[in-house]
Amino acid sequence: MQPASRPALFAQALSCWNWKCALLSATTRSLIYLAATARTGFNGRLAVVVVEIAYVTLTAGLYAGLQQKALGIRSRLLGNLMIALIVPALAQSLDWFVHRAAGAVPPPRATLFVCIFTAISALFHLYVMRRGVFLSGRGSSLLDDFRRIPRLIAGFVVRPVVVISTLSHRLVHTIESQTAL
Repeated sequence: MQPASRPALFAQALSCWNWKCALLSATTRSLIYLAATARTGFNGRLAVVVVEIAYVTLTAGLYAGLQQKALGIRSRLLGNLMIALIVPALAQSLDWFVHRAAGAVPPPRATLFVCIFTAISALFHLYVMRRGVFLSGRGSSLLDDFRRIPRLIAGFVVRPVVVISTLSHRLVHTIESQTAL
């Protein structure tokens, strides 16, 4: 077996990097950190945001690529756990260590807001990826993805209501079936 060439390794690494999510994540998270650190000094705030932009741009694409690859896992439950729980937890943990190592530790409030954002974002990412949006290497452009976003946001917001309604309907139906016996 021949060792892979450097261009082949680079191409393989890029196949697991999602540029769409890297761009969106770095922009959004940096704005969250900027807002959360608005009362701190300019130098402290700038350091946190610069670390966030540099680090997240590099890693968010990799994490999103891993999530995209998880769509192909045979067990849908395992794929969903990878997308919504395992990869985001890994990302948040490494993010905290990088900020700490760079001496640009965000205030606890900023960390809390980013963790909340990450949890909601991971669930939204799962929702849209399962519907073919924000996937790299596929036919749709970023502009096409953005055009689909309003409908996807509405569906994502309504989804918990639909799930709860369906579960309560099943529960009522089960109870009615058992009382009829």
